[in-house]
Amino acid sequence: MKSNLLFDFTVDKKTSTVFINREFDAAQPLVWDAFTKQELLDQWWAPQPWKSKTKYMNFEEGGRRFYAMVSPEGEEHWSIQDYTSISPKDNLQFKDAFADKDENINEQFPSARWNLDFSENKGTTTVKISIKHEKLEDLEMHIKMGFKEGVTATLNHLAELLSNFKI
Repeated sequence: MKSNLLFDFTVDKKTSTVFINREFDAAQPLVWDAFTKQELLDQWWAPQPWKSKTKYMNFEEGGRRFYAMVSPEGEEHWSIQDYTSISPKDNLQFKDAFADKDENINEQFPSARWNLDFSENKGTTTVKISIKHEKLEDLEMHIKMGFKEGVTATLNHLAELLSNFKI
């Protein structure tokens, strides 16, 4: 397992965008599946000890994933990912939003547009993520909510999970 994998987290306040570059010691098709298949997403899409629980997922352009991050005590925080563009194995775009358990969007919290680019070089897959917020205040709220720490822990957990799939 490679230990010198790239992880870069940058905030651009001028464009209200977060940029994340993360390398994984795994082939691109496997990394793509980890981001696009419910059974894999639910294994890592939450910072431990929280868990991800998908209520439903329709992975296609115009489709939606409706899921909760669940605390060890059973507290649920629901979210929506509306898929806006999918180029299999290479690019995925969605708009996210916080919601309640009945799928009503919570306008009190920021939403963002995610763009994920996947590329592979010699068995290492790089995922370049940009997360664009409507305004700087939304970005700042997301950061104050612990987004950097949460996404760092979550992507590290994915890297660990992917290493377990290696033969």
